[in-house]
Amino acid sequence: MEKILKIGKLGENSLKRSVLKQLHKRRAEVVVGAAVGEDCAAVKLEEGDLAVLSTDPITGALSDIGLLAVHITANDLACSGAEAIGLMVTLLMPEGSLESHVRSIMRQIDDECGKIGVEVIGGHTEVTDAVTRPLVSVTGVGRVRKDGFISSGGAEAGQSIVMTKWAGLEGSAILAADQREELQKRLPDALIDRAAGFSQYLSVVPESRIARDFGVGAMHDVTEGGIFGALWELAEASHKGLEVFLRDIPIRQETVEICNHLDINPYMLVSGGALLMTADDGEGLTEALMQAGINAAVIGHITEGNDRIIKYKDEVRYLDRPGADELYRAGKIGG
Repeated sequence: MEKILKIGKLGENSLKRSVLKQLHKRRAEVVVGAAVGEDCAAVKLEEGDLAVLSTDPITGALSDIGLLAVHITANDLACSGAEAIGLMVTLLMPEGSLESHVRSIMRQIDDECGKIGVEVIGGHTEVTDAVTRPLVSVTGVGRVRKDGFISSGGAEAGQSIVMTKWAGLEGSAILAADQREELQKRLPDALIDRAAGFSQYLSVVPESRIARDFGVGAMHDVTEGGIFGALWELAEASHKGLEVFLRDIPIRQETVEICNHLDINPYMLVSGGALLMTADDGEGLTEALMQAGINAAVIGHITEGNDRIIKYKDEVRYLDRPGADELYRAGKIGG
């Protein structure tokens, strides 16, 4: 019979069985990691390293919340040029949750950590009536050499803007999974299945490593607010303008079909898995990424001043501050 968890901290037996047993040690830098009774983790850094920290909360479906939680935080670290070392995971479960739900989420988290060589080094698990669905808050710890730190605010006028993968990736995957019945009214199952599979592209760690070694001015991952939101944030952080050509922004046909059916804008749809970079040699960076099997394109360039412009044929659109993600309009939000 499934064990229903009571409100409060997870009991020691459940903690060992459904949390700690799911985790694997992977990093030599972790001196003190996840264990019963440990309040803090300890990570050893080499002389000349900077510690880089990032944190994100996420709510979502049991089927993918662990996957999303890992990559959202790991991607933030990667965009700074840092190598992720460990994650601190706080898991809050609603009243009435089953222990198997906790086990499933922690297994997801550890599986995704394994793909990018990261370790869960601590955290907290609790059942509470303060939430109505699972909430995972992840704090990531990474390291980077002092002279290797990259910020979102490092873009320089004249640099090309390079984008990896496709607009609306994460949002398409979420909508394909959560609104399948609605989408099936118009779209074929094969298209919906392909979109649901976009979750395999959510990590930007591989392309960030290539960009770091190639040499870039700035990196910024594309999350809530979509490509338009991320472009505005990149320009704002760098105190620069930009000129982008809509026709050059890569987008999958599956995303176009889903967004058309739900009447939402794919360029303002959460796009985890896509990465924006600026480089003096945008074509060279794009070629390096494509040779590694990562889809990439030059979509525009950084300008002096403050104008943030999107061009399509003879039309010109000025970007605004990012608003609510289109997933909210569709009734779903991933993180």
